[in-house]
Amino acid sequence: MDEFEQAGRSTRDDATAVHRPFDAEFFRDPHPVYARLRSLGPVLKVALPDGTRAWLVTREEHVRAAFSDPRLSVNKARSRNGYQGFSLPPALDANLLNIDPDDHLRLRRLVSKGFTPRHVERLRGRVVAAAAHYADRLADRLAEHGEADLVAEFANPLPLVVIGYLLDVPEPDSRAFSGWVDAMFAPAHPGHTAEAIEHIHRYLLGLIGVRRAAPGEDLLSSLIAARDAGDRLSEDELVSLAFLLLMAGTENVQHLISGGLLALLRHPEQLTALRRRPERMPDAVEELLRHAHANQMAVRRFPTEAVEIAGTRIPPGDTVLLALASAHRDPARYPEPDRFDIDRADTSHLALGYGLHYCLGASLVRMEIGTALSTLLERFPGIRLAVSETELEWRQSFRSHALRRLPVSVPTSAPGPVSAPV
Repeated sequence: MDEFEQAGRSTRDDATAVHRPFDAEFFRDPHPVYARLRSLGPVLKVALPDGTRAWLVTREEHVRAAFSDPRLSVNKARSRNGYQGFSLPPALDANLLNIDPDDHLRLRRLVSKGFTPRHVERLRGRVVAAAAHYADRLADRLAEHGEADLVAEFANPLPLVVIGYLLDVPEPDSRAFSGWVDAMFAPAHPGHTAEAIEHIHRYLLGLIGVRRAAPGEDLLSSLIAARDAGDRLSEDELVSLAFLLLMAGTENVQHLISGGLLALLRHPEQLTALRRRPERMPDAVEELLRHAHANQMAVRRFPTEAVEIAGTRIPPGDTVLLALASAHRDPARYPEPDRFDIDRADTSHLALGYGLHYCLGASLVRMEIGTALSTLLERFPGIRLAVSETELEWRQSFRSHALRRLPVSVPTSAPGPVSAPV
């Protein structure tokens, strides 16, 4: 009997049993692990890779309810023990992911001006042009080498153009920032996390200084003006918002493009249906957000008082993790949850947050993913994996199940039915 099974048996008798699910098997494919966790219970105590403890909420019904529970704070000051997330300097930590309702709504109103439907629609032309440009670059690599890494040549650089336009950040700077964020989430060595955070902090301070001296029409300039004119933003809040916008605007979209294409290649019948009816792309994007989002957890939460979730009492100050990836594969909510199905009747999901913490840039995220995948499918009708699935490289993080590389190729002969190699 392995440690996981032993912990599962003891859970039936001891609600405080500690499970250790974040192992090599989880990093290869977390979904079978989540299926076992759901079978053990809706709320489990787990040990995280760094040795700290947390309560993991595994089922969709309870994850959704927890999003709206006012007793579950995202403010780290409420933590008494356990996992708190990244140890960030105050100048990067005062962002919307760590702030409770009053300040959250104040900051959200300021940032929301950059994500109005009119502003997002104005970005559409830039997204289409950028997707075409990086499709050309991908085609050049395919012609030269016979295969190419879709992550490096297409999925990673495309969102940098968009967020760079929003914040008026040059693409080379955005590319460096993206690399620091990747090192922060999945460092090759322990010291790389602190080093990446220092790079990010220093860069943002310099960027704000430049923009303060010479304001533009971008979102960052408007946030600086809000602070300097009305003093509605503290300096830490300003830097933290810039950090969140750059991080969320690149990281999530990059992984959804590469993970989305992989999901389509793994489900050739859905890929064929989408090629026949490209107008179904918005439906495909919603299903991809449920099925293939890299984020495994929502932002950690801390009860402000003792709370009961699905019959489990959680003391104040303990860490609560909402397992989004587990909720999205919960058979109690989604029939055949492991199947990618663009005709799925229930398109609701939590991939872009819920309630107060719903993603401000949700419409922009959807547009970027849809444009990126439409461009790839139109430009490369025979695109396929260039390696077996067992050779795919995944980020070693319990927070994010994301591809490091996605080698693809295009057959030189007329394409037949598209399928992923086995």
